[in-house]
Amino acid sequence: MKKLALACAGLLLFLSTTVFAEEHAEAALKHANAAVVQGKAGKAEALVEHAKLAMEHTLAASKVAKGTPKTHLDAAAKELQEAIDHGNLDHADVATTHAEAAVEHITAGNK
Repeated sequence: MKKLALACAGLLLFLSTTVFAEEHAEAALKHANAAVVQGKAGKAEALVEHAKLAMEHTLAASKVAKGTPKTHLDAAAKELQEAIDHGNLDHADVATTHAEAAVEHITAGNK
């Protein structure tokens, strides 16, 4: 009986961390896409705001992700940092390119 309870608890923990990662990945994708839209409009400051929010969610998802999804989320975090850095320099075009790459990684990590 104890083994069954332990197995159920382990399964619930595993499923809850997966859901947690997916929720953060979805929020990260939403903000990364918004960063791309703002960047294409030439609004570097707004791009940075969304990229920062996407970064927070990407890092949160990466903490509980494993394997290939974690690799993609880590790569997305690097791209988002580049987007933030270039956006702060008012290089909306370059920042947008990095935000687009982050979107690709988040999408690939969320499959």
